[in-house]
Amino acid sequence: MSKMIFVNLPVTDLARSTAFYEAVGFTKNPKFSNERGSAMVWSDTIHLMLLTHDFWKTFTDKQIADASKVAQVLLCLSRESKADVDSMVAQAEAAGGALDPTPVQDMGFMYGRSFEDPDGHIWETMWMDPQAAAEGPPAEVMA
Repeated sequence: MSKMIFVNLPVTDLARSTAFYEAVGFTKNPKFSNERGSAMVWSDTIHLMLLTHDFWKTFTDKQIADASKVAQVLLCLSRESKADVDSMVAQAEAAGGALDPTPVQDMGFMYGRSFEDPDGHIWETMWMDPQAAAEGPPAEVMA
C-alpha cells in the first residue's frame, strides 16, 4: 500500500460540508461514509474525512477549535495550472466558501490562492512551474 494522508476535519453540518467538498472537486466514497462522517477523495493518496462534532469527540478530549475564529492548519492542494487554481477558488465561492482568507501569491514561478469552507477551514490551492518544482525556485527568491 502506498503512503497516504487522511485529513480529519470537524464540521457542523455534514451534508452541507459534503456538498461543498464535492463542488470543489472531491469525490465522496460511500463505502466509508455514514451519518457521522463523509470520506472524501482528492486523489489515490489524499483523503479527507469530514466528521460531525459528536463523532470527532470520540477521537480526542481536546476542544474543537472554531475554525471561523482561529487557524490551526493551512491545507494546500496543487493544481495543474494557474487557471485551475482560479477555477477551484471560484467553485468554492459558488458553493458558499469565502475567498482568499490568505494573501494571493503570484511569484511568477508559483501562483496560489485560498478559500475557506463553510466551517472556516482554510484551503490553499497552488500551481508551480514544473521546472521550479524540479530544480527549486529562482535564486533571487531564496535570497
